[in-house]
Amino acid sequence: MTTYKTQKRQARQRRIRAKVHGTASRPRLAIHRSLLQITAQLIDDEAGKTLFAASTKETKKKSDAEGAKALGTLIAKKAKDAKISEIVFDRSGYKYHGRIKALADAAREGGLKF
Repeated sequence: MTTYKTQKRQARQRRIRAKVHGTASRPRLAIHRSLLQITAQLIDDEAGKTLFAASTKETKKKSDAEGAKALGTLIAKKAKDAKISEIVFDRSGYKYHGRIKALADAAREGGLKF
């Protein structure tokens, strides 16, 4: 059974996904946030493939703002290695503050353009 808060986030997620679409040259950076970890993956929606993914488990950090910054830096580094400089940001219905904002800011500092 889903709660009201979860239903509202899922509705926001559907609205965002209707507008945000990733390509091979400009993939979608999809975020998933839980209490234990944050996961980010670059997705080519045209081919239906995940190009690569990273999580706070890889960075050996907690799922807080500091861990999100480390994850944003790591995903930017992986994207640069794959010669990807522009992405589309998919916050998955989460509000743009706290951990999500820290991850996005670190990815921008790492050289990704949203």
